[in-house]
Amino acid sequence: MKILFVASEAAPYSSSGGLGDVIGSLPKELVKLGENLSITVITPLYRSTREKFSKELSEYKTIDFNLSWRKTGAKYYKLTQGGVSYVFVENNYYFDRDRLYGEYDDGERFAFFSMSAIEFLRSESETNDILHAHDWQTALSIVYLKRLYQHDEKLKDLKTVFTIHNIEYQGKFGLDILGDVFGLNDNVRNDIEFDGCINLMKSGIMLADYVTTVSPSYADELKYDFYSFGLSEIIKANEEKLYGIINGIDYDIYSPQNDESLYKKYSLRNFRSGKTENKICLQRDIGLDVNAEIPLLIMITRLTKQKGIDLFLHIAREVLSEDVQFVILGSGDYEYEKEIKILEYQDRRFKAIIGFNRELSHKIYAAGDIFLMPSKQEPCGLSQLIACSYGSVPIVRNVGGLKDTIIPYGCNNSNGFKFDNYNAHDFLSEIKKALDLYRNNKKEWNEILKRSMKAKFSWTDSAKEYLVIYKKDEKTNE
Repeated sequence: MKILFVASEAAPYSSSGGLGDVIGSLPKELVKLGENLSITVITPLYRSTREKFSKELSEYKTIDFNLSWRKTGAKYYKLTQGGVSYVFVENNYYFDRDRLYGEYDDGERFAFFSMSAIEFLRSESETNDILHAHDWQTALSIVYLKRLYQHDEKLKDLKTVFTIHNIEYQGKFGLDILGDVFGLNDNVRNDIEFDGCINLMKSGIMLADYVTTVSPSYADELKYDFYSFGLSEIIKANEEKLYGIINGIDYDIYSPQNDESLYKKYSLRNFRSGKTENKICLQRDIGLDVNAEIPLLIMITRLTKQKGIDLFLHIAREVLSEDVQFVILGSGDYEYEKEIKILEYQDRRFKAIIGFNRELSHKIYAAGDIFLMPSKQEPCGLSQLIACSYGSVPIVRNVGGLKDTIIPYGCNNSNGFKFDNYNAHDFLSEIKKALDLYRNNKKEWNEILKRSMKAKFSWTDSAKEYLVIYKKDEKTNE
């Protein structure tokens, strides 16, 4: 079976968050299943990708094609890693930018990328079985396949899977660019129009043969307006082809036993000494008082409302009235960045590191005692899974993938703490409960910590679930 992943990012070559990590891990895990799968990932060749990986890339082919009235084309580069072929689409006009997203012409950029993926499939000598597109940036690849190339001999039997990683970002554009930029006619408006504008997320959901999202609970939540950002009726109308599959993490990367970026590696066998040394070294390096006994609370997050930063800021000073230290690493909305810098200025036990540094994030996970993740919405979440691996006990809101992965204190096999309502004082109550256990019942605390480290969220089971979808009925020509 030949599968093409169409994705706007793929770690380690490009990544802005969870999507990149998924595309960096899931294809490799599918190959490991030994089901005779041939998997290719196609993704843009961004400036940052070229700067870091140009020596590893081999020129593969050049294809000229049309997009609407524009005669355009792309050069394709290739490398193989972990049994997966990665194809990078070069067009400097669209991708030689300082950032992956947030440009004025993102609609045109990713329409071009989607078309370049379809043209790549047409140019290959062997026919593919599955096109697996991810989020709004690649939804047009399914639209083009179903509405422009439905009679193409090489593509007419190609089946499609569309994965929603975060429905908040939907790819909304004015209808005036439907023909001029996207190269589509009015006969696709029913597929692509929603609430008076183009909505590419809707088009992926409507036209794909199967739709997946990144946790079972999130799949259920999307049927409600609060979580679906307006698309609940579209989700419910396509409910029979919707599946929730929990994300995993790559334990080759996120394992304290093998992590070269840590001050000291550790495992379940020596987690006490390992976490203590990592805490002391981090405290020293970032300017906190060195104290192995004080509870260290951490957050590694985007500073946005979706991640519950407003809840945290509402109770931050009350948390800091306790004998604790706090480290937060992240970037996002300017107002939130400003507020946490004020907290740092006011309390020397609070450290705010604006930006993102992957190596430093690993150090913080290893040093932390308690990891906070009070998300308003959370499709899956990887941070709580990473925190578990490093023995930083998570406190999460009972939502989305957090609901599916964290078992609350008081239940059998608990590996963290949970609160239900999006309420700052409910959040504070769980923090105080965790701090009380940390200080007064170290035996029970260590049991929760060990269960969190033992909880494995590998990609193997998730990959098997995707494979079941790829093989469904006649969808793979079996």
